[in-house]
Amino acid sequence: MTLPFLKMHGLGNDFVVIDTRSADPCLSRDQIAAIANRRTGVGCDQFILIEPPRSADAAAFMRIHNPDGSESGACGNATRCVASLLMRETGRDTVVIQTMAGLLRAEAAPGGLVAVDMGPARLDWREIPLAQAHDTLHLPLEMGTLGDPVAVSMGNPHCVFFVPDVGEIPLDYMGPALEHHSLFPERTNVEIVQVLSPTRLRMRVWERSAGITQACGTGACATLVAAARRGLSQRRAEVILDGGTLVIEWLENGHVLMTGPAATSFSGTLTSELAGELA
Repeated sequence: MTLPFLKMHGLGNDFVVIDTRSADPCLSRDQIAAIANRRTGVGCDQFILIEPPRSADAAAFMRIHNPDGSESGACGNATRCVASLLMRETGRDTVVIQTMAGLLRAEAAPGGLVAVDMGPARLDWREIPLAQAHDTLHLPLEMGTLGDPVAVSMGNPHCVFFVPDVGEIPLDYMGPALEHHSLFPERTNVEIVQVLSPTRLRMRVWERSAGITQACGTGACATLVAAARRGLSQRRAEVILDGGTLVIEWLENGHVLMTGPAATSFSGTLTSELAGELA
């Protein structure tokens, strides 16, 4: 048996996307990890399932898995990719996608871009979550030259460090240790950020389970919120990632608006040899 999939990406943050609205293949965590493997599978930063919506207000439910098969609550770049698919399917320029983080409204933007309301930034220590009570604007966390980070949740946890030069931080070394720090019971994504101006931020990211990626939409949202809280940026700025640029705005109602591209790389079919016996 075979199972069709799409390979998509947002600024190089790449996804295997499978539409399960008509039939659920019931993939196990091990099967998802096998498909996500870059050497023996298709390879991806996150594995995305498009499922029937649970809400009458949504066009679909988007389920997000990390490359180890574990589930994640949010992924901004994947939301743009799925939104672009659903808007093409319906012929409409707006769509609502249901996720574990809530209902996310997306719309077509000029230049072929997609804008998504990623919902409210969560700033309480219990919402990140942290292992114990701390001021999320100044976490008591240091490692090497890194220190004094900001914690933000965008439906998933983020730890944002501000540095003079992102190129001088050994993110491949520090990322794993920070991801698994005891302060974060659900682990964390790690962003290192260089403030270029009040409207331009340079960011690199270590994503939990995925490692260094070209881009992270929720990470860019968390970065803008952290910078604005610190008075380092305006509430709207360009966030420049390894894979390109996102425009992020922290609205007065607390929601975060993310605008950027979405692209389809190729389509294919998964065989039972790779994914196991498919339903």
